[in-house]
Amino acid sequence: MLLTAVTVLFFLLDVLLGSVSVPVSEALRIILQPGSATGSEDEAWRTILLLFRLPRAMTALAAGIGLSMGGLFMQTLFRNPLAGPSVLGITAGANLGVAVVVLIIGMSGAGQYVHGFSAGMKSYMVFAAVAGASGVLLLILLISRFTGSVTVLLLFGLMCGYLANSLVTLLIHFAAAGQIQSYIQWTFGSFGSTTWQDIRVFLPAVAALVIVSAFFFKPLNALLLGEEYARSMGVHVRRMRIALITATSVLAGMVTAYCGPVTFLGVAVPHIARGVMRTSDHQKVLPATMLIGGAAALCADLISHMPGQPGILPLNAVTALLGVPVVIWVLARRKQRAGLV
Repeated sequence: MLLTAVTVLFFLLDVLLGSVSVPVSEALRIILQPGSATGSEDEAWRTILLLFRLPRAMTALAAGIGLSMGGLFMQTLFRNPLAGPSVLGITAGANLGVAVVVLIIGMSGAGQYVHGFSAGMKSYMVFAAVAGASGVLLLILLISRFTGSVTVLLLFGLMCGYLANSLVTLLIHFAAAGQIQSYIQWTFGSFGSTTWQDIRVFLPAVAALVIVSAFFFKPLNALLLGEEYARSMGVHVRRMRIALITATSVLAGMVTAYCGPVTFLGVAVPHIARGVMRTSDHQKVLPATMLIGGAAALCADLISHMPGQPGILPLNAVTALLGVPVVIWVLARRKQRAGLV
């Protein structure tokens, strides 16, 4: 309940605070009664809240939930504390798709995607990111049919990521300066590029995977003790592996397509959730991971758009600066409780 209250608080703050001051009473009236504008100032507030801040906050909430949930899935599947949504190369595949559009096709104004100015450009970027992520996912699922080792899958995913990143580096080397700037700006990440049309696709997809994850509690707990133990408990390990990889890939691919390559949340938030809940039971950790992930993404977005700033801070810089001290503190406390320090 406390985590839910914190998440709701950050959501409201992300909607209400920004470079333009909107009275709280007026903001609540506009959100609850969107057709009640009475003057030019009221109409300006309505535009700011309903077309910019509210979609941005909803996107941040969904992206934080999706990335954090995917990170928990990968850490449990591979039993690796450094695993995250990008560990299988899915995010790198999405980055490669966007790099092809920006750096080869050379579509000027690709940087506008970050701020949501061009609907036509955004459709190309989203399609390219989804195509790149889907290509890597299909390769991983194909390899999973011929191997029963999660280590092989992990290494294959890492190699796919390295290959995609090397191709992006080559594209950058031969691209023009303006195109490079556009791509680098996209890699900063942003929750402010989505429209209501995007949200109608993005939010239901994340919500559906959240609902499906309710069936993963027991298999995930069994996987914590190893695949052999999971098999002895009746878990179909291969099917569960494919389900976790697919769910994480869809989440990471969609977030990258709509928000850019948002980093850190997927790796860090599951550790924070375990530290807060003081357990590894996924029936408690998974809901906590979703709530903390959503709150962390909203907090990062709020800081990147703090009132009085001359511009918008890079989102990925904020997520790392905000989260690294928290993760170090949580891990240190866990070690102390275990008697290791």
